[in-house]
Amino acid sequence: MPSQFMATGHLISVREYLSTVYRPDCDYVDGVVVERNLGEYDHARLQMSVLAYFYAREKQWGVIVVPEQRVQVSPTRFRIPDVCVVKGEPTEQIFRTPPLICIEVLSPDDRLAQMHERVQDYLKFGVPYVFILDPAQRKAWRSTLDGLQEVTALRTADPEIVVPLAELFR
Repeated sequence: MPSQFMATGHLISVREYLSTVYRPDCDYVDGVVVERNLGEYDHARLQMSVLAYFYAREKQWGVIVVPEQRVQVSPTRFRIPDVCVVKGEPTEQIFRTPPLICIEVLSPDDRLAQMHERVQDYLKFGVPYVFILDPAQRKAWRSTLDGLQEVTALRTADPEIVVPLAELFR
């Protein structure tokens, strides 16, 4: 698996994955526990900026923002986006309903092309807005089933949300 590696050396069941504590939490892809890249300052700082920006506007936008939330994107796949945004108050401990937004922050070992499978999982699951942020380049992309488009702000239509990148990349 490119730039990601198995946290365990064997296939495990969904039940075993859900009953095991991973620190930090890991993705689960078709029986394989996959570690995520994180833990460096630029990644952590940008993730915190995104969380703080959305958190300060939760009531205004009618959303809830959460970091590193388990999202079951298919029966045998769980992803943990760096940031999830949902409309209203969530009723699930593990999101089995598509969030409004999933945001991934690239770590130094991540490459934009390597995010493809993870982003496709979100999109196929029905997440309408998927963004990838690169703290090193100070750039962002919106991902759709048609590909990536560089953006200057994180935008959604319903609710109408606009997050200028200058507010995140300080």
